[in-house]
Amino acid sequence: MKKSFWLFIIITIGFTVKGYSQFSRYIIQLKDKTGSSFSTSNPSLFLSQRAINRRVKYNIPVTETDLPVNLTYIQSILGVGNVTILNVSKWFNQVCILTTDATAITRINALPFVQNASPIAARMANFIKPVNKLLDPGNIPATTPLAARPQSPTDVYNYGLAYPQLHLHNGEFLHNHGFRGEGMQLAIMDAGFLNYLTLPTFDSVRKNNQVLGTWDFVANKTSVNEEHPHGMNCFSTIAANIPGTFIGTAPKASFYLFRTEDITSEYPVEEQNFTVAAERADSLGVDVLSVSLGYNIFDNSLFNYTYADMNGQKTLIARAVDMAAQKGMAVIVAAGNEGNNAWRYLVTPADAD
Repeated sequence: MKKSFWLFIIITIGFTVKGYSQFSRYIIQLKDKTGSSFSTSNPSLFLSQRAINRRVKYNIPVTETDLPVNLTYIQSILGVGNVTILNVSKWFNQVCILTTDATAITRINALPFVQNASPIAARMANFIKPVNKLLDPGNIPATTPLAARPQSPTDVYNYGLAYPQLHLHNGEFLHNHGFRGEGMQLAIMDAGFLNYLTLPTFDSVRKNNQVLGTWDFVANKTSVNEEHPHGMNCFSTIAANIPGTFIGTAPKASFYLFRTEDITSEYPVEEQNFTVAAERADSLGVDVLSVSLGYNIFDNSLFNYTYADMNGQKTLIARAVDMAAQKGMAVIVAAGNEGNNAWRYLVTPADAD
């Protein structure tokens, strides 16, 4: 009987190691924040004054979700060896790690404060053809540029080619009445902001120091001026200030530019990146999140979502968007461009409440 039992254990471990071997990034879900050195009664230790002011303005309490993850837990996870901490989510009390050591995952699962360890992305070099879900309109037939709709000579801006789009929601009315983004802070989550530091589109933004900060949550570095133009394109529709050519919707706002999307592959780790970026935006006191990302199909079908999953409760990124709203931020999310594709429906986080 003893021999049979140990044979079963060995076989089970073998299958577990084999299962872990195809992954390199994991979410470590923690059980609690017991023993934290922080308290909800002293939020200035983990929230900026601007973030605290937003909570006061909207009567939003500081809760345990605002408390940083227990540092002792993080150090214990590192202590198992062969583990790199990629980022940490305080809202959901979880740690994202990088490891290719299956025994490290076994040791982490045995820690008393760990609830479970779940794979969230494959090994770095184990790509299938990427199924990236940047919300671009796809292949649209070339058309004649929109004719410049007559613009009132009394408008404060000469919008140029931007006017027909901006006029769809009467953006010029807001601008004419002094609402041009002054005093507002926006965080844009995307795949990169290629050449925003040199493009003339952003000369006013640079001159007036309207970019307050940047971070690449994919590569864990400060610069986001590389990688991909999609975020730069989205940024331009908000911040551009080229009179007579193109004026954005909020040219006087201030911005944080966060890279959360890895264009080389598609895995739920990008939802984790987004979550941590949203938490940073919240802590900084950001007013608005601008999100032109969406997920449903991944490079590994194990992670794929179904339409039934688009219920606002299932995906990590939808729950992060809901949490961001609960903290007092307005979250503007693209629905997707799937109407003419096999999927047809919205993609997460557009399903969030």
